[in-house]
Amino acid sequence: MASADYTSHGAIAVITLDHAPVNALCLELRSGIAAGLERAWAAPEVRAIVITGAGAGTFCGGADVSEFGSPQMTAAPDLRELCTLLERSPKPVIAALNGTALGGGLELAMACHYRIALASASLGLPEVKLGLLPGAGGTQRLPRLIAPDRALSMIVSGNPVAARDLAPSALLDLVVEEGVLGAALEFAARFAPAQDAIAKDTLHARDTLKKARDRTVSLQNAEAFFDFARGAIAPLARHYPAPSKCIDAVEAAVLKPFEEGMALERALFGQLLISDESRALRHVFFATRAASKVPGISAETPVRNIRSVGIVGAGTMGGGIAMAFANAGLEVTVLDATQAALDKGLGVVRRNYESTLKKGRLSQAEFERRIGAIRGSVSYEDIAAADLAIEAVFEDLEVKRTVFERLDAVMKPRAILASNTSTLDLNRIAGFTRRPEDVVGLHFFSPANVTRLLEIVRGARTAPDVLATSLALAKQIKKIGVVSGVCDGFIGNRMLNAFFREMQLLLDVGALPQQIDRALEAFGFAMGPFRVSDLAGNDIGWAIRKRHYAEHPEQVFSRVPDRLCELGRFGQKTQAGWYDYKPGDRTAIPSDVVTNMILEESARLGLTRRAVSDEEIVERALYSLINEGARVLEEGIALRASDIDVVYIAGYGFPDFRGGPMFYADTVGLPNVLRSMRRFAQGYRGDTWAPAPLLTKLAAENRGFARWERPS
Repeated sequence: MASADYTSHGAIAVITLDHAPVNALCLELRSGIAAGLERAWAAPEVRAIVITGAGAGTFCGGADVSEFGSPQMTAAPDLRELCTLLERSPKPVIAALNGTALGGGLELAMACHYRIALASASLGLPEVKLGLLPGAGGTQRLPRLIAPDRALSMIVSGNPVAARDLAPSALLDLVVEEGVLGAALEFAARFAPAQDAIAKDTLHARDTLKKARDRTVSLQNAEAFFDFARGAIAPLARHYPAPSKCIDAVEAAVLKPFEEGMALERALFGQLLISDESRALRHVFFATRAASKVPGISAETPVRNIRSVGIVGAGTMGGGIAMAFANAGLEVTVLDATQAALDKGLGVVRRNYESTLKKGRLSQAEFERRIGAIRGSVSYEDIAAADLAIEAVFEDLEVKRTVFERLDAVMKPRAILASNTSTLDLNRIAGFTRRPEDVVGLHFFSPANVTRLLEIVRGARTAPDVLATSLALAKQIKKIGVVSGVCDGFIGNRMLNAFFREMQLLLDVGALPQQIDRALEAFGFAMGPFRVSDLAGNDIGWAIRKRHYAEHPEQVFSRVPDRLCELGRFGQKTQAGWYDYKPGDRTAIPSDVVTNMILEESARLGLTRRAVSDEEIVERALYSLINEGARVLEEGIALRASDIDVVYIAGYGFPDFRGGPMFYADTVGLPNVLRSMRRFAQGYRGDTWAPAPLLTKLAAENRGFARWERPS
C-alpha cells in the first residue's frame, strides 16, 4: 500500500510519502500527493506545505519502475504533471529531504519552491543506468539550480552526490546534520506568521515564489563544452544511447527556453523508453532484485550472526575474499599451510590496499582499519571460534576433503562451513563433515574483492538459516547473491563449459582466437573467451577438462587447448597463452606459435579451413550459453531464467545492455535460436547442438523463458 499522509502543524500542512521500501512514486502515491496539495490549498488556515518521506534514510527513491510501459505510468497525475502542480502551488512548498532523493524523487523536490536537506542525504538522477534520462524536468531544472557542467556530470554518470557537497548552490536552501523535518517546519514558519504580526517578507503571491524554471542559466563556450562532452562519451554511444541524449537535453536547458527544453526532454525520454537497451537494463534491474527471493526463505527465516570469518588458503582467491569481508567491517583470519605461503598472500593483500590508498580511493584511517582486520595463521585452532569458515584451496576433491575434515573437527557448533569450489560436488564436500546442514557453497569470482557476483550453492542438506545467512551476507559485503543447485559447475561455469567448447571447436574449422575475441567484444563482452582464459590461467581449464574426460567421456572437445597447455602456455602468468605477452604488459599479442598449432590441428583432422563470419561466432557463442542455460533452468539448478542473466552480467562480463543470455534469447525469439542450432548441428561436431527439451518446448509454443514457470 502507498499513501501520502496529511497532517497539520498549525498553519503548515505536512504531506508524508509512505510507500515502502523507498517511497517510489507509483500512481497511488502520486494521486495521494495531488490530493494533499488540493486539501492544503483549500484550507484557509494553511499558509505553507512541507513534503517529506516516511521512514529513516529515504525521501523518495524515484519513479516506480515497475509501472514503466504500463497504463499506470501515464495515468493522471503522471510525474511530470505532479511536478507542475507543485511548481504552480499558490502556497509555498518546502521539500524536507530526510534522506535519499533519487530520480523522480529529486525531480519532485526540484519542483518545490524550497529544499531543506539532511547533510548525508544522497541526491542524484540515476535514470541513465536504466538506459533512460530524467523525464519529469530533471534535465531542465538541475542545470538551473547548480552549475550546468556539474548538472551534466550528475545526469550522464547517474552517480549520487551527498547533500553537504551540493550545499553552496540554489538547489538547497538549508542543509542540516539532523532534524530535517523540524528545520523544514521552522523554515516554513516564515510564510505563516501570526495574523496580527505579518512579516514584511511574507510571500503572498505565487508569482514571488522561487521556481527553478524562472532561473537563468549560462555557460561560457557552451557549444564547445557540449561538443567536448559528446566526444568524451563517444566510446559508450554505440551500445548506450542514453548518455548522448542526456547531453542533448542539458544543452537545451542552457540554450533554449524552459518549455522548449521540456518538450525535447519528453521526446528523448519516449525514444529511450522503447529502446532495446533500456528494456534490457530495466530487466537486469528487476532480475537483480528477484535473485534474493528464494522459495522457503523469508524475512522471518532466522539468520546466524556472522562477526568473524576464517579463510583457508592465502592465494589469489583467498586474499580477495579476505579483502571483501574486511572492507565490510568483519574480522578475518587467513590460514595457510606454511608461513611462507601466508606471508606471500598477505603481502599481496597489503599491496592491493596500498595501491588503492595511493590512488586516493581509500583514507589512511580506513587503510589501517582494513589491514588491521586481517590476521594470518598457520593453525586451524586460530579460526576455531570463527562464525564462518571458507575454504579457498586448490580445486581438487581430495584436497577439499582434508580441509573440511579438519574444519569439522575444530570449528565451533553452528559455525557455517563454506566452500569456494567452482565446479565440484558440494554434496560430496558436505559429506566429509558430520554437519552437512552447516555446509554451503560460496563461490566468489576473481578478483573476489571487486567482482559483484557471489554464487550461493545450496546443498541437499543445507539448512534454511544457513542459506538465509548467506543471502544476507552477500548484501553485507556488497555482492549480488544468486542461489544455485548442485551440479558440475553450478550455473555459471556449467554454461561456460559449453561456451568455451564451441569457441574452441571453431578453431578447428577456420577461426583464430583474435577474431573470436574481437567479434564477442564488439557484441559487448568485456573480454573475449581467449583473453579471459589467458587471464585466469589456461591450466585451470585443462584440469577441469581432464576431469571431464574421465567423468563424461561422451563430451566433445577440441584438442587445441590441451596442446596449448602441453607447451606450457598457461596465459599471462607464463607470458604465453593464446596470445604472447611482454614482461609487465598485459597487452595480448597474436601468436604465430598458436596460429601454426591451430592450422596443424585442422590438417591432422583432415578439415579444410573455411571463413567464419563474426555473425556466426556470436550466434554460436550465445546459443551455446542459451541451450545449456535451458537445461540448467529445467533441472532446477537455477530458480528462474533471470537468475541466469544476473550470474552472467555480474560475474562473466556479459553486456548488461543485452540483458543477459536468457533475456537475449527471448529478444531473438526461441524459434529463431532453435533454427540456427539445427543448422549448426549439420556441421562439424554437430552432436554438441542437441537442443535442451525446455528450449524445444518453448520454441514450439512460441513462448520465451521470461514467461516460463516451474511446474509445481
